[in-house]
Amino acid sequence: MMKTKTKAWDAAAHLKSQTDIVAYLEAALDDGDPALIAAALGDIARAKGMARIARKAGLGRESLYKALSAEGNPEFSTVLKVVDALGLRLRATRAKAAWLR
Repeated sequence: MMKTKTKAWDAAAHLKSQTDIVAYLEAALDDGDPALIAAALGDIARAKGMARIARKAGLGRESLYKALSAEGNPEFSTVLKVVDALGLRLRATRAKAAWLR
């Protein structure tokens, strides 16, 4: 019997274009899970080069890895610094929920 070889999925390896990156982050934001959003930002930062993003954001590389992991809990100021360093912008849109009308 032949054994199947598997590899761990690494989203960062598939984030090749700015369009890919924006779609990936939008999907995480749509989900609304803070841990997923932090992890998505971590994937994007790794795709772009974590050391470079950390430097642009004025943060330590190791602390950024930790903050943007699935177990991390980054401060909102860290999220904003990373988003800026990635050349992205967060925008608000009206939710479809009835209670917001």
